[in-house]
Amino acid sequence: QVQLVESGGGLVQAGGSLRLSCVASGLSFRSYAMGWFRQAPGKEREFVGYISRSGVTAYYADSVKGRFTISRDNAKNTGYLQMNSLKPEDTAVYYCAADYNIAADRRSDAKKYDYWGQGTQVTVSS
Repeated sequence: QVQLVESGGGLVQAGGSLRLSCVASGLSFRSYAMGWFRQAPGKEREFVGYISRSGVTAYYADSVKGRFTISRDNAKNTGYLQMNSLKPEDTAVYYCAADYNIAADRRSDAKKYDYWGQGTQVTVSS
């Protein structure tokens, strides 16, 4: 049974930082690319970023570029989302997702990911 479990969310003031973790089990983690998405109340799920299987390639949404960093430790079956300079508009539930064979031009498409975590709430106060 595949599981992705996010943690690290919470309440932070604007300008602060948080690091989210996503621990995978039930799959060969190093064989899966990872995506991070978020969903604010009343809005559609939004792409945040992507990291390749090896961790060499990362790709970000324009809204978080330069503030967020995605990384992974395949030995620990864990992916990370480091969020700096947080803004109130970053408030959302954050999800990690994994896909075995996602095409490069589909990495921002939530429908293309096979597995999802349950999400972790991030709230940024002004």
